[in-house]
Amino acid sequence: MDAPFLSLEDLVAEIPDGIMLAVPPDYSGVAMAATRALIRRGVKNLHLLAVPTSGIQAELLIGAGAVSTLEAAAVTMGELGPAPRFTALVKSGAFALKDSTCPAIHAALQAAEKGLPFMPLRGLIGSDILAFRPDWRVAENPFGDNDPVVLLPALRPDIALFHAPLADRAGNVWIGRRRELMVMAHAARRTLVTVEEIHDDDLLADERMASGTIPSLYIGAVAEAPRGAWPIGLEGRYEADGEHLALYVRAARTEDGFRRYLAEHVLVERRAA
Repeated sequence: MDAPFLSLEDLVAEIPDGIMLAVPPDYSGVAMAATRALIRRGVKNLHLLAVPTSGIQAELLIGAGAVSTLEAAAVTMGELGPAPRFTALVKSGAFALKDSTCPAIHAALQAAEKGLPFMPLRGLIGSDILAFRPDWRVAENPFGDNDPVVLLPALRPDIALFHAPLADRAGNVWIGRRRELMVMAHAARRTLVTVEEIHDDDLLADERMASGTIPSLYIGAVAEAPRGAWPIGLEGRYEADGEHLALYVRAARTEDGFRRYLAEHVLVERRAA
């Protein structure tokens, strides 16, 4: 069945409060237009899963009070320094933090992708993070002697949300080389995607495009949102808006500054620059 095409507002209306929402890192196609629409709608109590890190997307959702649990390897503004709202609010205990690592998040999603209850991972042995993750179990390798491994329960998000360059009329979505988006779509119960544009030809019928295309079987709904990743960039389309990101970091150093940013750039719908 083809994925339905929705308006941006109708797409985010499909994301209820209280779910596990998986979002990609800044280099993979972040649905920022949808994120701003979610905040305008007043979404609450999200378990936000960063696959495996996040930046301004997590910052806005955390600062707006939409996140009750964050699971991530890192939240950072990259070269602009620490993520100010994440830093302030995790210190105040405003949300629960499930600290993780990049390999652990990818492995747990792969378990869900394959329909497995857990995935073993060796590299966590000896790290302090195990003391803070009681849901991770250390077990003996049944095929070896004195060979412990960590068992990670499968991560199956309720919804995966990301932005991509293209979808065709059948709802197939082209992601190019961003394979983590493919894993997210396979692992999640439902996948919602915003795209730069709608492609008239069948993406799966094109030998050059098919390998980078998620079939509509895995896509719940699509919304067209030109420049929908702004102020983050989208590979091959536009660069990140460094000036705007720096403006955000300066504003969000204080709660009052963040609220002013939210009022000016999020709560009032604006066309991406």
